[in-house]
Amino acid sequence: MNALFMEACALQEELKEYRRELHRIPELGLHLPKTTAFICKKLEEFGIPYHLYPEISCITAVLGQGEKCFLLRSDIDALPIRETSAEAYASENENMHACGHDMHAAVLLGAARLLKAHESELKGKVKLLFQAGEETFTGAEAAMKAGVLEDPHVDAGFAMHVASTAPVGLIGYGDKPMSSCYGFKITVTGKGAHGSTPELGIDPIAAAAQLYLAYQELIAREIPASAEAVLTVGMFNAGTAPNIIPDTAELQGTLRTFNEDVRKHLIQRMHETAEYVAKTYRCTASFDEVYDVPDVRNDPDITACVIEAAEELETGFKVMNVVHTMGSEDFAFISHHLKTAYFIIGAGVDDPSKRVAHHNAGVVFNEKCLAAGAAVYAKTAMKWLEKHG
Repeated sequence: MNALFMEACALQEELKEYRRELHRIPELGLHLPKTTAFICKKLEEFGIPYHLYPEISCITAVLGQGEKCFLLRSDIDALPIRETSAEAYASENENMHACGHDMHAAVLLGAARLLKAHESELKGKVKLLFQAGEETFTGAEAAMKAGVLEDPHVDAGFAMHVASTAPVGLIGYGDKPMSSCYGFKITVTGKGAHGSTPELGIDPIAAAAQLYLAYQELIAREIPASAEAVLTVGMFNAGTAPNIIPDTAELQGTLRTFNEDVRKHLIQRMHETAEYVAKTYRCTASFDEVYDVPDVRNDPDITACVIEAAEELETGFKVMNVVHTMGSEDFAFISHHLKTAYFIIGAGVDDPSKRVAHHNAGVVFNEKCLAAGAAVYAKTAMKWLEKHG
């Protein structure tokens, strides 16, 4: 077993405690006062200077000296989900770390301790970023605008995500790990009337229902299967009573793809289809962009560096090219700004039949991956700086 991994394993129980404390106090979006207070307290205990961005609940900390700087990023926000896991350390409020960001925070705190212990050996700087607002796709852009990639200037970076459906012992990556995500809202406006006299109104529900069906045809008949595009309408809201035709109906959904040309074509066609389907039913349609997140890019050199680091640690984990998902992640904004890599680490519970996906009220993550995650973070930063610092 590699010496650095042995050091990480010695921290395992403490990393579990960090994770469980954070799991009890999940917070949303860009307002994470309890979460950031806990992380700042730990950094102080480690003797690591940090900078808190209170307006966006992000924290940065820098270790080492030199011209080159490598970024390690973990997201730390939660989801508005009421937890049903029944774990002893379950959420104490109406939110939940159902995507494992409490695990990510603990892993980065572990990496901070390892890097602090080896700070004199670093061939440059390592910047830690504890980032809020990933679930809302607002955090990475807000952090970049606040200057987290500057002073010191960041040259390259790495992020990793736990996977609740993958076994402990897997470290995964991919050439195109995660897709873009375009979020939209369409409001179809008609004219309200009583259900007994529909001829006196203009039914927006009928128009919105036809629009929903028309959007499925965009994927089925305008995009080749090899293009990998998914168009999902996940919200359909209309009306307040069963016997009244409402004035409006609202659709919300997402478009995901890896292909920029396909993305542009579908967005254009979505606008056109909304306009003309609504007109067909004597309605109007307003189209609003909720967010627009690019795909996550993996730089070949950074990817190779992570693979080498993970293998040199002798964790016994398998490093495999298995990540290619239509899920999305706002680390994409950082990956389009500088050279980065994005990996996953298995965190499924031991019994495969009890594993459930992220964003589920009953999801449970396996803490056995924490030490390995911390070691991979630290080793990757050290190795990249050895090559470039």
